[in-house]
Amino acid sequence: MSDQNENLFRTALDELGAVLARVDEGRIDAACNMLADAGRIVVYGCGREALQVKGFAMRLYHLGLPVSVVGDMTTPPLGPGDVFLASSGPGETSTVLTLMRVAREAGATNLLLTAQSGGSAARLADTTLLIPAQTMANDQGPQRTSVLPMGSLFEGALFLLFEVMVLKLKALTGASPEAMRARHTNME
Repeated sequence: MSDQNENLFRTALDELGAVLARVDEGRIDAACNMLADAGRIVVYGCGREALQVKGFAMRLYHLGLPVSVVGDMTTPPLGPGDVFLASSGPGETSTVLTLMRVAREAGATNLLLTAQSGGSAARLADTTLLIPAQTMANDQGPQRTSVLPMGSLFEGALFLLFEVMVLKLKALTGASPEAMRARHTNME
C-alpha cells in the first residue's frame, strides 16, 4: 500500500473515531432500552443511510426483536408502544419528515439518528441520537470537514454505531450467539 493510500485510510479512520467519541453514551443506552422494550420496531433511511439502517434491521431480527423496514410488504402499522427509527443525517429529508409525522399521529415513538440537532426531523423526534459527522448538508466549501465524500462519514459512523448497539442489545435481551445464528436466513 502506498504512503498516500495509507494516509487516506488513517485519516478516514481517525475521523470516524472522532465522530463516535462525541456520541452521547447515555443516549445510546436510552435508544437501546427503547428498542428492547418496543412492541414493534419499524426503520427507515434514504440512500446510503438506508443500507446501514437495513443492515441494523437484519441484526435486530437476529436478536429476536420485532422489526420491519418501511417499504416491505410485510411492514405492520405502528401504534402506541412501537418505535419508528429513522436516519436523516441532514435532518431535512422530506420522506423522513412525513413518516415521522405518520408515526407520531399513530402514537408511536420517533427515534432519530441525525447530524443536525436543529433540523426539522429533530423537532419531530421523541429521542435523538446525534452523530456529529459531515453529511450532504455540509460537504462543500468551508463547512467540509472530512476527507470522505458527501455523507460517507455519517454513513460509516452509522455502521459502527449500529454494531455497538447490537452488542448492547444482545446483553439487554440475553440473546445467545446460537439463537442469533439460528435466525439467520438459509435462503442464500
